[in-house]
Amino acid sequence: MALETSAQSPAPVRQIANLISQYVDRLGAVWVEGQIAQINRRPGLGTVFMTLRDAVADISIPLTVPRDRVDGLATPLVEGASVVVQAKPSYYANRGSFSLAVREIRMVGLGELLARLERRRQLLAAEGLFARELKRSLPFLPHRVGLVTAPASAAERDVLDNARRRWPNVAFEVAHATMQGPRAAAEVMEGLRRLDRHPDVDVIVVARGGGSVEDLLPFSDEALIRAVHGLRTPVVSAIGHEQDQPLLDLVADVRASTPTDAAKLVVPDVAEELRMVDAARHRLRHSLGGWLAREQAGLDALRSRPVLGDPRGLLDERADEIRELRDRARRTLGHRLDRAEDDIAHQRARARALSPLATLERGYAVLQDAEGHVVTSVTAVAASSEISVRVADGRVHAVTTGTTRTELHEESDG
Repeated sequence: MALETSAQSPAPVRQIANLISQYVDRLGAVWVEGQIAQINRRPGLGTVFMTLRDAVADISIPLTVPRDRVDGLATPLVEGASVVVQAKPSYYANRGSFSLAVREIRMVGLGELLARLERRRQLLAAEGLFARELKRSLPFLPHRVGLVTAPASAAERDVLDNARRRWPNVAFEVAHATMQGPRAAAEVMEGLRRLDRHPDVDVIVVARGGGSVEDLLPFSDEALIRAVHGLRTPVVSAIGHEQDQPLLDLVADVRASTPTDAAKLVVPDVAEELRMVDAARHRLRHSLGGWLAREQAGLDALRSRPVLGDPRGLLDERADEIRELRDRARRTLGHRLDRAEDDIAHQRARARALSPLATLERGYAVLQDAEGHVVTSVTAVAASSEISVRVADGRVHAVTTGTTRTELHEESDG
């Protein structure tokens, strides 16, 4: 039943603590999965104190484990190990602390661990966190390279030394973090977020040396994977060796097989770039020289042509052709005019031969009456009629005194 209290009748702390202890004691044993974050073995005590951390959320619960349970494990229990425990919730009223009293503890085997990682990978892949279209390309020459790694580690030396050997002026912003154990994922996430906020950091490298599957578990932490997915800066994963592949490799924009390989990916090799520049300059010089040679050959060919050697020569040839054509035109026109003149003379002679005036010049005459009508018959003229006679050089005016009719056949006979 609920405890009835009021401002006038409050319950003492011991009563509340005892009620909580009684309620927790009524809870049954549960199986819990997590990572061992801390192990505290106190000399002379039969109990080992541990802290069990959730793999995703930032939640941990104290454990009390009988020493013989810990010592009886086939594999020594270390911090960062994944375990499954059967425990009964317990509340210690004197200190107001909650813990789990472990009755049985089991190490998560490698096969089972890999199976769980595979299920986690499938779930995250189904959400699209590993999609290829989300991968961002690395800058050719970053202003500053962010590095998340353990302090004074071999991975840090590999990345820094190899990057500076390739590009001496490369600048680094290093965020140190624990790279193994229960605090690793949280510290790596904090380092990533700090570097992501840095205005000059263009790429972030997460580097760690090799290790066992258990050692690399923090880099398959779901919270870390989601944190990397939400960053705005490209991330290079350089965890372990070639054969290692934590889930961080899948969500990162680029995977490097080793920290040394990461240094080669984030900065170019200055010697190689200079060699490529020299090669490009050589190709450009060769191409330009070839083009100039071809153009010079074209100019020489044009200059060797006679028309360019003596430009007036072509004009002289054309002038001679024009004079020849002009002479031919004049001759042709003269011949045509001569033929036309002959034709006119012939036509004029024919016209003259057929002209009435020529007939008159041969002694013939044309007789016209007073009205100017040509008289062709004696019947058209009466006696005493005025007539005019047209001869070759003029007219003769006369008056008829009479007419004599002549038969045509008689005249023809005569």
